[in-house]
Parts: sequence; C-alpha cells; structure tokens
Amino acid sequence: MPVPGRQWPVWLLALAWLLLLACLPWWLDLPLLLACALALLWRTGPLQGQARLLRRGLRWGLPGLLLAILRMSGADALAWLLTLLAALAGFSLLMLLENWLDRGRPRDPSPSAADEWPELALAPIGPTAAIIELQPPQWRPLEEGLADPLGGELCWHDDALQLADGSRINGVEPRGDFAADGRWLALPLAGQRGLLLLDRRHDRRHRLRGWQLAGWHEGQPWLSRDEEHTPLAIIHVLGRDEGD
Repeated sequence: MPVPGRQWPVWLLALAWLLLLACLPWWLDLPLLLACALALLWRTGPLQGQARLLRRGLRWGLPGLLLAILRMSGADALAWLLTLLAALAGFSLLMLLENWLDRGRPRDPSPSAADEWPELALAPIGPTAAIIELQPPQWRPLEEGLADPLGGELCWHDDALQLADGSRINGVEPRGDFAADGRWLALPLAGQRGLLLLDRRHDRRHRLRGWQLAGWHEGQPWLSRDEEHTPLAIIHVLGRDEGD
C-alpha cells in the first residue's frame, strides 16, 4: 500500500538544491549545472542511470543560479536586466537540451487530445439536418366526384374539372390529390407534361411543366423532375419555374 507523501523527500531535496545554488556564488553554480548537462550528454557515462535526477537538478538549479546572479549583482535595474537575459538564455538552452535528449523517443498522444478528437470529428457542423420523410401522393379518380376538404365536391365533366366554386380547369388528367389541410390541390397535366398546383389559400395556380409530385411534407408539396433527382420543396421550385 503506497504511503501518502512518499514523494515529499524528493521535493525537499529539489528545494534544498535550489536554495543551495542561490546562496553559492554564481561562478560556482554554473560549473555544477554544466556538469549535470555533460553527464546527460555522456550516453555511456557512469551517471547515465540517474538521467531523471540530473534533469531535475538542471530544472531546479537554473532558478537557483538566477537568484545567485541577482544577489551578487546588487538587485538594481542593471542586475534585473542581466538576470532576465540569463533566464532567457538558460531556459532556452535547457529546452534545446531536453529536446535533443528526447529526439529518438516516440511521443505518446495527449490523452485529452485523443479523447476529444472523436467528439470533434462527430460533432455537427452548422445547423442540425432535418430528416424529410415524404408522404407519397394518393391519386384519386375524379370521374365519380371527390370531396373537397375545404367544403363541396370536385366534379369531372366534359374532360374538365369543375371546382366547388363552379370554376373549371382544362388540360388536366382526371385524378388529383389534396394536401392534408386541403390548402394545396395537385392535378397532373394531360399528356404527362407536368403538374398543376392550386394554392387555394392565396387563390393561385402554378402550372409546372416537367415536374411531378414526389410527396407531401408538413402540408407542402415536394416536386421532382424524375425518380433520379432529389425532390425539392415547392418554395424552391417556384423560384425557378412559376407559370400560369
């Protein structure tokens, strides 16, 4: 069973090393740190098994060297400038040394990055796409009459459709289909030339040549050129082909 706080002696030694170098003259600290660096670079040296300890000695010893420089320089403005320059040079050399020592070691991916990548890859970009399920048209014959959801009845007389208000529509086949709320009435044009859509709410007729009714979605007609093309909502079709 691990003993709590077992790593404290290591930190205490590192802190003691830092304070020791801070109290010693900088011209003694510098050879000590250079000796640690040379021991790390000597691959076959007797201290190669203490690489981790030597690295920690450099990391903690460099601040001690900087404190020694600052203390010996009098802590004036010039001393602070020299200490900052020494810190920049020292930490840069330390980073280069550690990168050189780790040059042949494969780097493990960061756990956090590995955990986040699938979430980023699967995250939706932009608005969430809606799945459109079209209700197929239910073509019903008009020869025997067809009840109008808005009231009245559609009748077929003399090769023409008579609406509940008495108006007649020519050039269509004797079959039709209503939207669920009755707003739209779809009638195929005679000779398979296209589709006639009646928007009874706005009293408009749209004669769309070359289009066919693919289905209904939320009370709106969706049209397509043929089975190989993706259906489009009526609002997109009218922006391209609007007739009558």
